[in-house]
Amino acid sequence: MLDEATIGAIADELVEAGRTRTPVPLLHPRYPGMTVEDSYAVQQLWSSRLQAAGRTVVGRKIGLTSKAMQEATGITEPDYGVIHDDMVLEGGVEIPWDRYTHPRVEVELAFRLGRDLGSSDLGSEDPAAPPVTIFDVLAATEYVVPALEILDSRVEMSGRTIVDTIADNAAMGAMVIGGRPVKVDDVDLRWVSALLYRNAGIEETGVAAGVLGHPASGVAWLATKLAAHGQRLRAGQLILAGSFTRPLWVYQGDTVFADYRELGTVTCRFV
Repeated sequence: MLDEATIGAIADELVEAGRTRTPVPLLHPRYPGMTVEDSYAVQQLWSSRLQAAGRTVVGRKIGLTSKAMQEATGITEPDYGVIHDDMVLEGGVEIPWDRYTHPRVEVELAFRLGRDLGSSDLGSEDPAAPPVTIFDVLAATEYVVPALEILDSRVEMSGRTIVDTIADNAAMGAMVIGGRPVKVDDVDLRWVSALLYRNAGIEETGVAAGVLGHPASGVAWLATKLAAHGQRLRAGQLILAGSFTRPLWVYQGDTVFADYRELGTVTCRFV
């Protein structure tokens, strides 16, 4: 386990990397004993630094939930990160390409929670508490909406392990929401599909069941994970449930368009 001073130094390094758009060297070779718990401590402190500068937490993202993403990264377990208010963008937005470190785009569904989900309001840690189920998630969801996740990198890409990815806020850069919000009982979420275009050509296709068999499964996993630490997902938060396509590299001038059929479309342009 890393000491508090080291965790603070890494968090400060990542804040600066986000400001300068210059990724830092991989963490795991520099800190050989670094654990997953250390990485989440870095992530939490990094988020706290940004909140102190005026940002607000508005949700969470879940990553590495599909076989496509696990194969693309070589990492075999899910992770999660924080969504701040300035990370949520509306469909049709023009995004400065150099705001991010060579961005990539993924196709996802975002769950808007209508009520809290997870541990008790007292925040008591109960290791014997039953896990949150997909039925709990569906009952707590106000609506589901199409989204694109824009991946960013504050840590070098090549050779990353799970500790590098988690400390880097699970590679969260931003999200673009659009299309048509739907109630969870109005559509079979497993069969929500999308065509992902870059400019005029289809680059990726996917079905939401690629996320752990059901997109709500990722949200249930996250709520259970947080409950073990006396935390919970909050009403009003947006939860990015995980990608069901591989990440698409985008370049300056690219237009990205995702067609979710009956759920509508989401688009953005990198300028």
